[in-house]
Amino acid sequence: MYANFYDKEFILTDKISYRFNPPKRGDVIIFRAPPSEPCAETECEYIKRIIGLPGERIRISNESIFINDKKLHEDYLPPDMKTNPGGFLKEGETILLGEDEYFVCGDNRPHSRDGREFGPIKRQAIIGKAWLRYWPLSRSGIINPGSSSQD
Repeated sequence: MYANFYDKEFILTDKISYRFNPPKRGDVIIFRAPPSEPCAETECEYIKRIIGLPGERIRISNESIFINDKKLHEDYLPPDMKTNPGGFLKEGETILLGEDEYFVCGDNRPHSRDGREFGPIKRQAIIGKAWLRYWPLSRSGIINPGSSSQD
């Protein structure tokens, strides 16, 4: 998730909060790779940001994400970051998330394998919320989910 996270960083995961409160848009989460992913057999984990919540309609159009037909603005991304469609979510197509589904994207959109490629993830796949980066020391600190808004 370059832009905000890099290879070889160590992150603590909060595995308790989601027992009491549902995941929110903008949260950076750790989850088990979907079964369709090459590394799923080895039970690898992904780190991505929650973009879409249960019951929402997601669409990518003109290099932007739309939630329930409103453009999503993400302050945690560089202003020139473009969001292209993928193998699962194609340009202009709309998907409806189920009652226990979340749509996730990496912050390094041009090079991220995420929901645009493999589709929504189920709630039970979520391990927890990225909480604290502790290595490297020069980048250590609490992980702020940032904010997003819709037109």
